[in-house]
Amino acid sequence: MTRFGRFAVIAIAAASLAACAGIRDNSGYIYNQELTQSIAPGTDNRDSVRATLGEPTFRGQFGQEDWYYVSRRTAQFAFRQPRLTDTRVIRVAFDQYGNVAEVEETGQERVAQIDPAGAETPTLGRQRSFFEELFGNIGQVGQPGLTPQQQ
Repeated sequence: MTRFGRFAVIAIAAASLAACAGIRDNSGYIYNQELTQSIAPGTDNRDSVRATLGEPTFRGQFGQEDWYYVSRRTAQFAFRQPRLTDTRVIRVAFDQYGNVAEVEETGQERVAQIDPAGAETPTLGRQRSFFEELFGNIGQVGQPGLTPQQQ
């Protein structure tokens, strides 16, 4: 085998292995333990939390206003589905004056897992086949009662 042939084989093998490399992804809040632990109940307020952690991922909708910071890490190998490796949820609760009342950090155990009910969304109405959908309107066009009344 020539020198160029060996180089080509090595280059193709390296490109093939690089295509199968794992992919790691972070989404949401970038978790930092030191910043999270620096938030102190009774000392910090909304402005200091915003300056330290940034804008929350979302805010509570019921009752008192809580701020939630959600961080998710996933890993994916080659063409497989991404797999959740870590989840952190930080809840910062405020009192009526805007001061931090509580900081709670949880993980995957408190996150609800939603499993869709299959590949179809159930709807009300009639189930029609492909051909009924395709040819169902033949003969319906121009019949009385189907066009708007002229005034």
